[in-house]
Amino acid sequence: MDLLTWIIVGLVAGLLASAVVGSGFGVLGDIVVGICGAFVGGWVFQQLGWRAPFAGLAGTIAVAFVGAALLLGLLRLIRMSSRGRRVAP
Repeated sequence: MDLLTWIIVGLVAGLLASAVVGSGFGVLGDIVVGICGAFVGGWVFQQLGWRAPFAGLAGTIAVAFVGAALLLGLLRLIRMSSRGRRVAP
């Protein structure tokens, strides 16, 4: 896949994941989360022995969405736990 395809997949997956999970990071942040989510999703699917639910670009976006949703959920947990540990000045 070329760079433009990675950016489009990252954008779509990141926007979908931020709509479902919440706590988006803006357009550029959602692209980065979507691209990183593609790697996370690919790794998770491989470890579990799963295949993409669709063929082609739709399957790639679906796997990237799952990974981006997992990544956003993890980032949300980290953000929430760091807010609870703040010490007053």
